[in-house]
Amino acid sequence: MKTSKAATPKAASAKNVAPKAASAKAAARTAPAAAVPGIPPADRIGSVLVVGAGIAGIQSSLDLANAGFKVYLVERQPSIGGAMTQLDKTFPTNDCSMCIVSPKLVECARHPNIETLTYAEVEALGGEAGRFVVDIRKKARSVDPAKCTGCGNCQAACPTRVTVTTPDPVEDDLSEETRRVDEIIDSYGGGREWLIMVLQDAQKAFNWLPEPVLHRVSTRLDVPWAEVYGAASFYKAFSLEPRGRHIVQVCVGTACHVRGAQRILDELERRLDIPAGSTTKDGLFTIETVNCLGACALGPIVTVDGEFHGSMTAAQVPRLLEKYAEGTVRAPAGADSAEADA
Repeated sequence: MKTSKAATPKAASAKNVAPKAASAKAAARTAPAAAVPGIPPADRIGSVLVVGAGIAGIQSSLDLANAGFKVYLVERQPSIGGAMTQLDKTFPTNDCSMCIVSPKLVECARHPNIETLTYAEVEALGGEAGRFVVDIRKKARSVDPAKCTGCGNCQAACPTRVTVTTPDPVEDDLSEETRRVDEIIDSYGGGREWLIMVLQDAQKAFNWLPEPVLHRVSTRLDVPWAEVYGAASFYKAFSLEPRGRHIVQVCVGTACHVRGAQRILDELERRLDIPAGSTTKDGLFTIETVNCLGACALGPIVTVDGEFHGSMTAAQVPRLLEKYAEGTVRAPAGADSAEADA
């Protein structure tokens, strides 16, 4: 579908798509609106075209719309948000990216002065300052966006399929690992909807997810191997490499960093003779770094097997490691309760 939209000279500042657009931008900068040649003031269009619905385009559209302009926001992807919606944290504050962009997505979608044209591209820009004409090609969706409720029925009925062919999982030999996995799967009833829960329990049981375990889960739940591996490799809670009996996590977020988290991490690496992200040769400790543990007031914070140790210092590291190495505190993965020194 091909549509035409009219926009003010500010459209050229959103994206330079033609030499004429650049000249219009200069005209808008040097002449007041009443002095724009060629178009009588009564015939000018008080709207703006913004190309690209990333975080910058969304914020620009909101600013213009709040100033009273009619805004056409064009995005060639099926949805708005851009790359920021794919990020976990933002630099340098390590704030949650979705916490920042989500309110803007909602405001943009509900704003009466913003018309969002997704799955569309600008093909041509013509006209002159004060009355640009833009040709926009909208790709077919086969769904009315105004009536879409996100039910997913159209996906099930769509005649087009993208099938990923992967080798069938190998038949697993019965072993202690596979028997333990079978027990976990049987406890949930064996449905594929329990994939994440089964992987979580397997992670707790083995402290990591060996390949035979993933193959067994794929076979028993009738889930493609690629999907099982994708879930296991996507979530940080799962590990595809052997981990130590005790997982030592050091918060390196902003609040802990300014209070000396790096010195604590350096001392742990020196004492255990491994870098962060590695496991000691005896399989006792694994060092990990995390961006936030949700207890900034207690920083710097170190957790061992999920137990919080606040207001840590580098001088306290040797005693902390000795306590867990001597077994005075047991890992919660293999016990119902943890014992700790008073």
